[in-house]
Amino acid sequence: MRRLVLVIVFFSGSFLASAQTWELGGSLGAMGYMGDINPVKAYKLTDPAFGVQIKRNFDGYWSAKLNYMYGKVRASDAASSNTYQVERNLDFHSPVSEFSMQVEFNLFRYMAGADYGFATRKLSPYLFTGIASFSYNPLTKHNGDEIELRLVQTENVAYKKSAISVPYGAGVKYNISGKWTIIAEIGYRTAFTDYLDDISGRYVDFNVVSPASPLTMTLADRSTPPQIAGTQRGDFRPRDTYMFAGVGLTYTFIPIKCPTF
Repeated sequence: MRRLVLVIVFFSGSFLASAQTWELGGSLGAMGYMGDINPVKAYKLTDPAFGVQIKRNFDGYWSAKLNYMYGKVRASDAASSNTYQVERNLDFHSPVSEFSMQVEFNLFRYMAGADYGFATRKLSPYLFTGIASFSYNPLTKHNGDEIELRLVQTENVAYKKSAISVPYGAGVKYNISGKWTIIAEIGYRTAFTDYLDDISGRYVDFNVVSPASPLTMTLADRSTPPQIAGTQRGDFRPRDTYMFAGVGLTYTFIPIKCPTF
């Protein structure tokens, strides 16, 4: 994650030094998750989230954006309509903090505050993708206490609290007045980890693999009746996904007179 931050700082400095236009802004919305507890509902948003961004507009079509986003995700088997999940009885909640670098493409030529001798639209849909580094920490409640599941090692795996993800999505922007733009966006992040929810593989026989604490054994298998070691615990898909949907407001700075494109 530290390397990604250094790359972001380097590129932001070079962008701002020569930018024809650049934007500052923020967004508010909600965050959700897809994975072993929520395998199919790509639209399920559960918790508030916010983001801030700094963007360089190269022309009316292409931009590069540095983005920070913070929110929370959660899911519970108890809320599922699937009998297996209800019996499995697992749940989690986790903060998510993300730094990303994204490339944005406008479907129509667009630049807020533009007066450069070429036609621009006041409204344009856009697509984006990029690379991100994010931190997470799946938690659960047990006997009134909040438990950090990563330390419990419910699947006998010592996973990290950070990972890489690939953001991608779409949105629409509208020039409401001069250099002010309002945006609406939905984006998904494919995470290069399957432990955002602390669930991935099979039930472990802790009596054989490694002597475990009573807390580990309790949280590893909360199903009724208890599961047989070696049977499926997760859905075996290799990556979890988290998403963000929201609205934002940006202001465009024009430090120099841009040439006609």
